[in-house]
Formats: sequence, structure tokens, C-alpha cells
Amino acid sequence: MSLLDVQDLTVSFDGKPVVNCISFQIQPGEKLALVGESGSGKTISALSLLRLVADAQTTGKALFGGQDLLALSEHTLRGIRGKDIAMIFQEPMTALNPLFTIGRQIAEVFELKQGLTQAQSALAAIEILASTGVTEPARRVGSYPHQLSGGQRQRAMIAMALACRPKLLLADEPTTALDVTVRGQILALLSDLQRQYGMAVLLITHDLHLVRQFADRVAVMERGRIVETGAVAGVFQNPQHAYTRKLIASKPVRDVVPESSAAPMLQAKALRVAYPTALPGMRGWFQKSEFVALQDASFAIPPGQTLGVVGESGSGKSTLALAVLGLQAYGGAVHLGGQTWGRDAAKNKALRSTIQVVFQDPFSSLSPRLTVEEIVGEGLRVHAPQHNAAERQRQVLQALADVGMDEGKFPGLLQRYPHAFSGGQRQRLAIARALIVQPQLLVLDEPTSALDVTIQQQVLQLLQRLQRERGLAYLLITHDMDVIRAMAHQVLVVQNGEIVESGPVAQVLDAPQHPYTRTLVAAST
Repeated sequence: MSLLDVQDLTVSFDGKPVVNCISFQIQPGEKLALVGESGSGKTISALSLLRLVADAQTTGKALFGGQDLLALSEHTLRGIRGKDIAMIFQEPMTALNPLFTIGRQIAEVFELKQGLTQAQSALAAIEILASTGVTEPARRVGSYPHQLSGGQRQRAMIAMALACRPKLLLADEPTTALDVTVRGQILALLSDLQRQYGMAVLLITHDLHLVRQFADRVAVMERGRIVETGAVAGVFQNPQHAYTRKLIASKPVRDVVPESSAAPMLQAKALRVAYPTALPGMRGWFQKSEFVALQDASFAIPPGQTLGVVGESGSGKSTLALAVLGLQAYGGAVHLGGQTWGRDAAKNKALRSTIQVVFQDPFSSLSPRLTVEEIVGEGLRVHAPQHNAAERQRQVLQALADVGMDEGKFPGLLQRYPHAFSGGQRQRLAIARALIVQPQLLVLDEPTSALDVTIQQQVLQLLQRLQRERGLAYLLITHDMDVIRAMAHQVLVVQNGEIVESGPVAQVLDAPQHPYTRTLVAAST
């Protein structure tokens, strides 16, 4: 007998179905992956099982332990949520309450679902947090979400979800924002806890590598419909549906110009970044200490070449990027086309047109209050104030066309706002905004980590084409080894603020010398 039997589930908004008549089953102790691109209906399907989608019209059946979840009263369903069926959300920083400690939020589950006292719940919170591998759990329960790393926050979310030992765990993209090594740890943790508790898992993801490592069976969703199901090995080795074949084939492809011996566009020598810290006790009155975030980093990027920077969160990658961008005080030297950052604001302003940045999440980096024309044309207002409105608009349209967006495909494009576009389209807008001032170097900070595999492939192809046509240099920061293999000429491996290995991408990734590099490479395979 199936633990969960979903029959003809349809979810609609204002009469328009976004999930269309899907059916699947999950057996006790089974791991089923629900795979598809953003907008395919994966998350809506999972949330609808617990009726957590506002203003949705839901039909069909979802039989769990002989009860139809879609027909239960809210009171009865509230007893099932968190106790028999729990959920891990994609982004713990938004799912966790910033006003309460981690321990308080975990203990609340024990109080509400198991009727434990506050003292009993506090001890149970420490115990369950320890089972997820969090070090010093007795101390960490007193921490607020912002005081924990991404991996620690995700472990706290898992502890909260597993507090009542549920029969079914819904895991919505539980590792998307994590580094490869932390991702592997979380995946291993979920597998261990799943075996230990004997629970079933519905994994919602667009990461096919994750599916191969974790799931027993897979269901592929496209535009609200399940188009293929089967055992993971069978589906990946012999996909039957065209959409499944497209997903599997959407691996980044290397298409870059050969390495160059030209004079560097960017050169850094003995780069060092340190932050002052206070010493404990009375010593702090008389002297200060420092935290070294980056030290002795030297590298160069010729025109038309890409330098990849890899490492875990907190390793110093973003600090390195901020120093290169002139947004962080540093020691050592940074030369951009022979010029350096200084204290002269006018000189720095002129230099900023040669280096631009594309951030990880275009939804947060693009102002929701500005139109496309205002967002993309903002750089011209700063760096080319002599242009009139008509000339600015012409250049904005050209920049948008260069990244594959024009009025023909998107009527009223210039007056639209960021929320009207998909994730991949917003990233194209971010690239157009960076390109409009004709930079020579782009800092790419995880430019595809939040994108589906097919959209990721399109954005990488766009970046490769722009590099070939314009001779752009890229400083690419990522934890995705497939992206590094596809884009980079040289690679730096950063650990605890130090470059532990560097060299040509094939040499470093195919024959890593440092143990840390070997760990990163192994976690990505």
C-alpha cells in the first residue's frame, strides 16, 4: 500500500490550471524526485498536498494513510502538518523567523506537536540539532538565523522538519544555495536520517546531479504535467520523452577562445584584506586584533580570458571580488588596464566603466521600482551624461538586443518591470546593464547558480558569445565545477582566505594536487 497516492491533482488560479491532472505514488521509505524547470509546477504540487497555496483551486485526491488530504478539515490537516508530513523549504533565511533563536523555533515544534514542556522541548531541540551534525548544539540553539552559515541554517531547518519523525518529508530544493561540499554533506545527512527514521522523501529539484545521487525514482514535470516516471537509472540511461532528453543534455558546453599571452587586463599582486576585531577583556581597551579574510592573492586575467575562482562560502571569494571592484579596502596592488583604485573619486568613476559586475540573484539586484529602460540605461546617465534621451534609448535597445531581448519578442519591453520576467530573462537584463558602458572586465558572481539547467546553458552560451565578440575578460566566481570547466581558462582554489592551488582549468580539475581541491572536485562528481 502506498504511503501517498496522488490521483489526478489539478491546481488552478482564477480558472487557469498550473498543475494539470498529475498522478504519482510514494511507497514507505522511498525517495522520489520531482524534476523540472522553474514554472513546471513542482513546488505548487508539493505545497498543495498540505493546502499551503493561497487562493488556489485544487481538485483530485491525495490519499495519505487512507485519508484524502485535499478533503480534510483545516483543523485535522493542521495536526498532520509537521507531525506526519514535514517540509524543508528552499531558502532557510526566509523560512526561519529572524526574531527567534534556532532553539526556540525547533522547541516550538515539540511543544505544539508532542505536548512537551518548555524544559523538555529545549533539551529535545539540542538533541535533534546534534543529530543533524551541527557542532556545539547546546550553544547553537541560542543563535539567531543570521548568526549561522548557510549549511548550518539548512541543518536547523532539517532538525525542525524531523522533530516529530514524520512519515513523509517534502524537500523543496534543499541544497540549491549551498556549496558543493556542504551540498554533499546535507545530501548524505538526509540519506542517513531517511534510513534511520524509515521515512519517505519527495525531493523537489532541478539539479539532475542531485537526483542521481539521492533518489530511487524520478518523475519529470513539464508545464504542469508529469511527462515521464521511472527508476532513476532507467530514466537517465534511456529517457523516453523529448523534454527529459533536453534536461539531461543541458550540461554546460565549453566553447571559449584559446588561451592568450596578451598583457593582462587585470593584475593583482599580494592582495590582502583584513578586518579589525576587538580583543576580549581589558586588552581590547588598548590594542586591536584583525581577521584576515584574504592574503597574498596574486593573479592576472588577459583580455578575452576567464579566471575561475572556486571555494566554499567564507573562503574569501567574494572578498577578492570586492577588492577587485574597488569596493573594499585592501593591501597590495590591483591594476586595471594599467590603472589603480585611489582616493580620487573622479578618477575612480572613470575606471568603473571598465569593470562591471553581474550578481548571483538578478531579482534582488534589479530595482523593482525601475523599468527596464531605467535599469539598463542607468550606467549611461553616470558615465555618458552627454547623451540625450533618444541616444540613451537607442543604446539601451542595442544592449538588450545583444543579450537576446528585443521588442519583437517582448512587446513594451522598455516599460516593463523586473517581476514580469523569468529568472533567465532577468539575468539577461543584468548582463545588458553591465555591458551598456562598454566594460573590458566583468565580475560574474555565481551568475547561473539560481537558474535551471536549460536556462543556465543559455546564459553561459550568451556569455561565451559576448566574450568572443568583444574580447571581454571575466572573473568568474562559482561553486559549480561544470560551469568552471565550460567557461574558465585558469582557475584559483581559495580556502580560508588563501589560494591553495592555481593553474590551467584542465590541470587543476583533472589532476588536483591539494587535498582541498580534491575534496571540491570529488563533491561535484
